[in-house]
Amino acid sequence: MTDDGTAARDVAVVGGGVAGLSAAVFTARQGLDTLVVDPGESILRRNARLENFPGFPLGVNPRRLLDLLGEQAETAGADRLDARATRVGTVGAVDDAAADDPDPAASARSDAAADGARFVVETDTADPVRARYVVAATKNEVGYLEGIDGVGIVDRGKSYVDVDERGRTGVDGLYAAGRLAEKPHQAAVCAGHGAEVAVTLLEDADAPFYHDWVAPEGYFTDRGREVPPGCEEIDADERRAREAAALDATRERFAEPHPDPQETHPSLED
Repeated sequence: MTDDGTAARDVAVVGGGVAGLSAAVFTARQGLDTLVVDPGESILRRNARLENFPGFPLGVNPRRLLDLLGEQAETAGADRLDARATRVGTVGAVDDAAADDPDPAASARSDAAADGARFVVETDTADPVRARYVVAATKNEVGYLEGIDGVGIVDRGKSYVDVDERGRTGVDGLYAAGRLAEKPHQAAVCAGHGAEVAVTLLEDADAPFYHDWVAPEGYFTDRGREVPPGCEEIDADERRAREAAALDATRERFAEPHPDPQETHPSLED
C-alpha cells in the first residue's frame, strides 16, 4: 500500500488513523482513486489495549487494529504514501507566472487546474499530490490547513476544524473526520465518523451510493428488482469461498502477538 504520490487522485485522505482509514475504505471500494497520506504515527499506537471497539469482546491490540484497517483499505483499492502533509492548497486560476514557477507546488497547482483537481497536498517526502477531494483526519494537527479561505479552526485548548453535521468544511470538496472534527476521543466513534464523511463525499460527488451490502443470490433479482449500486449478489459457493478466506486470514493475523514494541507518550521516551 505504497505510492509515490505524483498522479492526480480523486481523494486524498490526510491521516492514517481509524477515521482516515475508514474513510479510505469507503471511497476506494466505491471506485474513487484514493490515496492515504500518513507517516504512520497514529496516537492509537500508544494504547496498550483497545477494549471498547465493536467486534472484539476481549479487546484487541491497537497496532493490530490499525494494520487490519490499513490492509482493508488496500484491499479496497486505496494506496498509501508514507509522508506527512505539510500544506493543503486550493487550486484557483493559474496564470502564466504560476505555470512558469519552478517550485514543485506551483507546478502541481498548474497541473491540477488542467486535470480538474481542486487541491494540492504538499508533503515532506514526495512530490505534491493533486486531488479532487481531501479528507483531513489528523486528530488535532491543523497546521497544514492554515491559510485556506473558508476553513474555520476552533481552539479549545486543542485545535479542531469547524464542520457541519456531515463533516463538510466551508470549502467545497474539503472534509474533516474523527477527532479533528470534534468527535469524542473514542476509536469506534472516530471510525464511524470517517465512514460517514466518506459517504457524504460520495453523495456530494454524485457517485452511486455504496450500501455495503453483499446479498445472497436472488435477494433482489428474484423479486424483480435490479441490484442497487454498490451492492452485489453472490451464490452459495462464492459465499463459502469468501468466508473460508476470511477465516484463514483471521487465524493468520492473530496467530502471534503483534511484533511492534509498545509505544508511549513522546515526553516519556529516552
